[in-house]
Amino acid sequence: MPAPERGPRERMVFSAAQLIRRDGVGATGMREVAAHAGAPRGSLQHYFPGGKQQLVNEAVEWAGRYAGRRVARFLDESAKAGEPTPAGLFAAMVRQWTDEYAASGFAAGCPVAAATVDCAASGDATREAAAAAFATWTGLVAEALTGLGVPAARAGSLATLMISALEGAILIARAERDVRALTTVATELAPLLDAAVASGAAQR
Repeated sequence: MPAPERGPRERMVFSAAQLIRRDGVGATGMREVAAHAGAPRGSLQHYFPGGKQQLVNEAVEWAGRYAGRRVARFLDESAKAGEPTPAGLFAAMVRQWTDEYAASGFAAGCPVAAATVDCAASGDATREAAAAAFATWTGLVAEALTGLGVPAARAGSLATLMISALEGAILIARAERDVRALTTVATELAPLLDAAVASGAAQR
C-alpha cells in the first residue's frame, strides 16, 4: 500500500528537516523551504504563524519521531540478517548512514544534531525541542534493547552510548568524507552491547 501523500504543511516540515540537516539552521530560510516543498510562499505564514522558529522546532520534532519510528525497522533488519542482538540493532542503525553516504555523498547529517549545534540561530525553544527529540529516540532504543535481553537498569545508558557514538561518527564521516568512523563504532561497540545481554542472563 503506497504511503499517503504529504499535505503542504507536512511537506514544509519535511523540507525544513532536509535543509537543516544539509545546511544548518542559520542557512535555512523560509523562502528556501517553500521552494524545496513546492509550496506557495504565502502558505508559510498561514501554517507557521510563529515564523521560522516554529518551523524549525517542528522539523526537529519530526526528525525525532522519524528516528524513533526507524527503531522497529532496524529491529526487523537485524532479525532478517540473523542478528537479533543489541550489536545487530546498532549495526542496522549505522548501516542507514553508510548506505546513504555511499549513494548520495556526505552532504547531510542529522537535523536534530544540526539544530543543536547551530544554537545561536535556533534559540532555547529549539534546543528544548532537540532535547525532547533525543529523549524520544533514546527511550525507544532503550525499549528495544530491553526486548533483546538487556537489563532495564542498563538499557537507558547503553541507548545513550549508541546514539552518542552514532552522532559523533556521522560528524567525523562528513568531515573526512569517509565512513571509517561509522564502521569503527559499530565494530568496537558490538562486544560491549552484546555482553550486556550475557550479563543480564547471569544475574537472573
